[in-house]
Amino acid sequence: MENIVIIGSGIAGLTAAIYNARAGLKPLVVSGKDEGGQLMLTTAVENFPCFPEGINGPEMISKARGQAKKFGARFADGNVSKVEKKGNGFAVETEDGKVEGKAVIIATGASAKTLGMESEKKYWARGVHTCAVCDGYFYNGKEVVVVGGGDSAMEESLFLAKHATKVTIIHRRDKFRASKIMQDRVKANTKIKILWNSTVEDVLGDGKKVTSVKIKNVKNNGSSKMKTDAVFLAIGHIPNTKFLGNLVELDKQGFIKATNTHTNVPGIFAAGDCVDKIYRQAVMAAGDGCRAAIEAEKYLETS
Repeated sequence: MENIVIIGSGIAGLTAAIYNARAGLKPLVVSGKDEGGQLMLTTAVENFPCFPEGINGPEMISKARGQAKKFGARFADGNVSKVEKKGNGFAVETEDGKVEGKAVIIATGASAKTLGMESEKKYWARGVHTCAVCDGYFYNGKEVVVVGGGDSAMEESLFLAKHATKVTIIHRRDKFRASKIMQDRVKANTKIKILWNSTVEDVLGDGKKVTSVKIKNVKNNGSSKMKTDAVFLAIGHIPNTKFLGNLVELDKQGFIKATNTHTNVPGIFAAGDCVDKIYRQAVMAAGDGCRAAIEAEKYLETS
């Protein structure tokens, strides 16, 4: 039986692996289908400490993985389909069979909701983004579009307005679902414009970067084209927790409920974006991974 099975290989899972490996616990990391997490889709990370010149997302993941392996962490490919309590530990079911662990750290992250267009994929991280705090800086003095109508869209727009010359919110309805205070802040900002009753039909570019979007008016079905340097999607995130079933307590959106990384099941810990639906920052996920590793080590010492 493994000491600790870490599910997920983003920065939260890899940080946990580094800490547990340095403690001599030889953790097993099950990488998951989206190996490396959302950082694998990020071209430049400039807000993580110790990288003043920035670092490419995949490079950061590669370095963290190598660091974990250096100290004795082991890695298994494949996706986890089920976790269940078994005796004094847990059985983790993967595509290649089952592994058992005395403790489990869940660090499976969350996936940003997208519009489902091929052009989104084509220009991902080259003008199509899901995090203003992460990527807004790259659009200083430029025009951007935000898609969405909830609090997240309002927050993204207000942040982007600090950098961009113009922010256009495109919303499919004629009113926002965001809280009144957030709506009022957006409407009071002269750099933010709102395009009601509209959807983005396509993202257009020159092959290297986004140059415009094709917009459809849902009231009259009319189409138009708007110049923009970037599209920020703020239509929500889906936590990657479906495989857990009813094993641990989740909120209504599917995010894991955890206190200091402890779930309601002793021996199961959670870290990163599968718990955090507010900040979703690499540095926060890394901190969570550290805490989960330390708490899991304490659990093993006392159980």
